[in-house]
This record gives sequence, C-alpha cells and structure tokens, in this order.
Amino acid sequence: MSKRGEKTVSMKDRFLVRLLGNERWQAITIPVFAILLSLIAAAIVILLVGKNPLTAFQSLMQGSGLWPKASYAAKKSMLTDFMSFLDLMTPMLFAALAVAVAFKAGLFNIGVSGQMLCAGFAATAAVGYLEIPGVVAKPLVVLIGIVVGALVGGLIGFLKYRFNINEVVSSIMLNYIAQYVISFLIYTNYVDPVSRQSRYVLASARLTLADTEIGGLKMNIPLGFILALIAVAAVKFLMDKTRLGYELKTVGANSKAARYAGINVKKSIVASMMISGCLAGLAGVTYYLGYYASIGPRTLASTGFDAIAVSLLGNSNPVGILFSSFLITAITKGSTYMSSTVGVPQEIASVVTGLILLFSACGAYIQYLVKRSKDRMTEAQAEQHNGKEVDG
Repeated sequence: MSKRGEKTVSMKDRFLVRLLGNERWQAITIPVFAILLSLIAAAIVILLVGKNPLTAFQSLMQGSGLWPKASYAAKKSMLTDFMSFLDLMTPMLFAALAVAVAFKAGLFNIGVSGQMLCAGFAATAAVGYLEIPGVVAKPLVVLIGIVVGALVGGLIGFLKYRFNINEVVSSIMLNYIAQYVISFLIYTNYVDPVSRQSRYVLASARLTLADTEIGGLKMNIPLGFILALIAVAAVKFLMDKTRLGYELKTVGANSKAARYAGINVKKSIVASMMISGCLAGLAGVTYYLGYYASIGPRTLASTGFDAIAVSLLGNSNPVGILFSSFLITAITKGSTYMSSTVGVPQEIASVVTGLILLFSACGAYIQYLVKRSKDRMTEAQAEQHNGKEVDG
C-alpha cells in the first residue's frame, strides 16, 4: 500500500466499515450501535453520581420483569412484573406506530398525546361506566378509540391540505384544546372527589384484566398487546405491500415528484393522518382504559411525546419500533425500582432516554461516516493497485 493509502485508511475507518459497512443491514446495525453508544454515555453519567452502572442497569431490568428480584410480595413474581411491563408497553407501541406512519408521509404528528386523550375520554364517557358485558364493552372501547383518533388526526390532515396549516402547529393547538376542554368535562361530570381524577371505569370496559389470578399469581393481563402486535404487522404490510403505502412514502420523499407522477398528494396527507390518528386512538384506550383506569385532568400522557423518540430509534420501521418500544418502556418502567434499590435518582432514567434519542438522531451522521470510510478504503485500494501496475 502506498504511503498515501496508509495515511488515508485509519483503524477507525477499518472498524466502521467492518462493523457497519454492510448496507443491507444498516437499518439494524446503526440503531443498535447508537444504543450501545448511548448506554456507554449513560454509564458514565451514573458513575458521576457515584453509583455502579452495572448494578443500576440490572435494577432497571428487575423493575421491568426482565431480571429476577431477590424477593417478591405475596402472589407476585417476575412474570407478574413482566405482564405489567407489557401493559405499559402496549400504548407506547401504538403511539410510536402513529408517529411512524405520519413520518413516512413527510408529516410530524406531535399531537399523539392529544389524540390519545380524546379517544380515551370518549371511550370512558360512552362505555366506561355502562353496566354491559365485557364481550360487548371491550370491542366498543376499541372501536371508539379508532374512530375518534381517526377524526382528530384527519382534522389535522384536512387543515394541512385545505389551508396549508403546518401540522405541528395545528396538532399542538389541538393538544391544548383537548387537554383543557376534557379537564372541564371531567371536573363537571366525571370527577372522583377523592382522587380528583375521573372516576375509575368498570372492569368490563377495561382492556387490561387487572389482578387476574393464574397459577397462584395475581397479574395484569394486557388484552391490547395482541392487538398491538397485529398493528405492527398491519402497518408493515401497508407500507411495503400496498399501493396506499407506496403513495404515502412517495409523498414523504418528494411531494412535488409524487404530484407529477399522478399521486393525489392531498388525499395522501389526510389518509396518513387518519391512519396515524387511528393508532393514536388505540394508544389512548389502551392507556386510559388499560394500564390506567382513569384520566388525570390538565395533563397529557408523556407516552405521546416519548413515542417520537421510540419511532426515531426504530427508524420508523414497524419491526424496529417493536424493539425500541421494548427498550424505552424498560427504562421507564424500571426507573422507580432503580431509584428505590440502588439510590440512582429516577431522573437518570430520563437522562438515559434522552441520550438514546440524541444518539439515535445521529444515525444519519453515523451512516455518513461509514460511507466516507468506505470511500477512503476504496481510494486506497485503487491507489495500491495502480502502484503495483507501475512497478510491474
């Protein structure tokens, strides 16, 4: 190899190309690499507060039911903790899929929390307090969540195409409108005088079978989790195998080119926001009538905002989102146990989540570094080959 080639190809270049150079797998390898970097950074932060990172990460997994604890309360076990973890993960998975569908069409649905609240309140008010069998109430809750979420999401899409109102602005405004209007309705019609939240919905309307005893264990069984897995497969099929999915991706890549190709851009905008709203509505009913059984006034679920990080981390790919939802929920769920057992401040979990988001947002830059390293190696190999021909 020539001296120039030796100077150009560094150990860093070789490492990046060997580890991340396969373009076929970069959609997986780069996010995983970003997560590893973020966990290393998080470990440094934990060391700075005087705690052992390995112990802290272990306690995170214990709090999520991913690692056994030293002891459990009566009728509790690692399985009951894990079922509670899946219960919390369910609305996160729906919400992240909602963000991803909008992303694919070049839109930013920051109003997922508001759509969740609208769907959750509508289902609570319409079905949550009715004395009807669960086989009727639960499907009604799901149906209301889909319809209300689609209507709110579709309204944002309509404002976008009809009046060219930026979807970020309209969704943020609708978040505030939903938050305060629904708070007023709760305080005037549905408030619990003790908790100052909405009254707890009846068990027949809940999408979580709370305190269900199986094999001597009392656990929360999230019925919506199976529906969430179906949604992952459905969104994957929609985006990869259908004409509508192709049109949404084309509009997201270049709306002018899509219009030139004969795609109805306005229709695609509304359709993407309606689908996104459907998924956000499902997130709402599995959150407010699933993991929780009531609604706190004047608050928006952080799930809708955390879902943005989850979607970015999963590269807006439904399968990637499944794994990123698992990771972020594990951090969120295990943070309380980590704080109580290890003494690491619970806010550190938010720091870890923020670091994951930060590093995942650098995915495009990491991809650029890998490409640059490959170009350097190619140039060096060409230089070496030319040098051999001259010597010959």
